[in-house]
Amino acid sequence: MVTDKQVRRLHMLINKETTQAAVAAKAGMDPKTALKYRECRKLPSQLISPHEWRTRTDPFGQEWPQIKDFLQNSPGLEAKTIFEHLQRTLEGKYQDGQLRTLQRRIKQWRAIEGPAKEVFFPQIHYPGVLSASDFTHMDDLGITIRGELLKHLLYHFVLTYSNWEHALICYSECFEALAYGFQTSIWELGAVPGRHRTDCLTAAVNKDCNPEKFTARYHGLLRHYGVTPEKTNPASGNENGDVEQRHHRLKRAVEQALLLRGSRDFESRGTYEGFLKNLLRRCNLGREVRLKEELAVMGRLPARRLDDYTPLGVTVSPSSTVRVLENVYSVHSRLIGEDVAIRIYADRIEIWYAQKMLECIPRLIGRGNHKIDYRHIIDWLIRKPGAFANYRYRADMFPSSLFRIAYDALKHQNPMRADKEYLKILKIASGEGESVTQAAIGALLSEQEPFTAQGIEEIIRSGSRIRPATDVSVHEVPLTAYDALLESEVVYA
Repeated sequence: MVTDKQVRRLHMLINKETTQAAVAAKAGMDPKTALKYRECRKLPSQLISPHEWRTRTDPFGQEWPQIKDFLQNSPGLEAKTIFEHLQRTLEGKYQDGQLRTLQRRIKQWRAIEGPAKEVFFPQIHYPGVLSASDFTHMDDLGITIRGELLKHLLYHFVLTYSNWEHALICYSECFEALAYGFQTSIWELGAVPGRHRTDCLTAAVNKDCNPEKFTARYHGLLRHYGVTPEKTNPASGNENGDVEQRHHRLKRAVEQALLLRGSRDFESRGTYEGFLKNLLRRCNLGREVRLKEELAVMGRLPARRLDDYTPLGVTVSPSSTVRVLENVYSVHSRLIGEDVAIRIYADRIEIWYAQKMLECIPRLIGRGNHKIDYRHIIDWLIRKPGAFANYRYRADMFPSSLFRIAYDALKHQNPMRADKEYLKILKIASGEGESVTQAAIGALLSEQEPFTAQGIEEIIRSGSRIRPATDVSVHEVPLTAYDALLESEVVYA
């Protein structure tokens, strides 16, 4: 088969050689073939006729008008759905192996005659003009704190021109997390962008029935920094494409850093935060040149940042609890009937009274949850032990599994006095310390002695029978046990 290269060489040799045979020989082709290409003045690839005819009968030719109507009336129909419909209505005519043929045919029709597809228009980004942020879930990376899975999100802030980014750990897409993340990011940056874009976050954007596009709190936050708010259209993640793409790249960078680290477990949340901070610093090193262009035209920070919390005033109920964002938290019974100030942060709730912070409680996620601290109410539970049996929040009265085991042991010994004895143990824990009391419970249980609150108190006072937390006993397992296990599996198989 003659190639284009041979024909090009033929035309180059025509004026150099004296005979046609010599030209053909040096071009590597027959003299008659050389004469043919000399006269037609075309390359072999130019002489090939395009394949514009069918090599076999279209198996869907008879049904194609019906298929076409389906596609025109319902553009979202998949080829597989139509194929299964044809198999049901024309039983035995079409086999499973013909599905791919129909898929190719429909794909070609959509490209030639189908509806127009959505067009994404690349945008020009200018220095210092636009920033964007969003929340992204991190649960799929399997990050743990001392072996316990850390269910969390990242607030992710990006400058669209330089791709400088900043991220912070949070637990929900609330306004407090948005305000804290935005303010911390721009104070870390040291300058203010002209505009800030989010998707339709409920923390920032009102529902369609509201005449105002943005919530008053979010608008006030950005007005404090002189930033113009923007939002994307619903279900249009491409409009916030810079931060969406950075989500993917940041998660991939975290995954690779975790693989290099050799562990996904961290000693504390602070250690994990340091890990993320170092990773982001390395990611931002290659953006310094474009970042300088942005900083040169960005606005200055105000004199101070706004508070990162939402204030709320409530009255402590007779049950010694306060209700905050549809969740219940306990406070000390001394505050019953008093008006207290609540500061709602992204990750915690602070209880203030008389300009003094009395409690700092981890914030509950979601609605209808509760967090009751037995220390707040134990004085009155001791006086009213009959209330313990049907107490709505009784499950919170067991700080750990050992306390629950202690209660069960008391129920087994004397069901009539179990509640009173257990409440006395809780009273001891509130005074002596939960860890010390728990160790005493473990010591008493291991010795299989009669279980009483007085026995717990005696162990704590003596201190001699409490095993140190570092004293761990691991019993050696004989390897023959595994052989016996394998033999039993073979028998059952």
